[in-house]
Amino acid sequence: MTCAEFVELVTAYLEGALDPDTERRFVEHMALCEGCDRYLGQIRQTVRTLGELPTESLSAEAQERLLDAFRNWRAS
Repeated sequence: MTCAEFVELVTAYLEGALDPDTERRFVEHMALCEGCDRYLGQIRQTVRTLGELPTESLSAEAQERLLDAFRNWRAS
């Protein structure tokens, strides 16, 4: 698995949506690649931090911009 493939699969991995073979290759790559292991840790921390934000702390416009950013990131 390449680092680019790893990055594309991070969300599916965190959601438990990878098939067993892909998950095995994902975990093997993470064990060998310090950069991807660190990236996954950063994504986990980001998800935790954003999950702790009260919804009302962001304006409707800011919420929409954030959601758009994630939609566009997954689509690319």
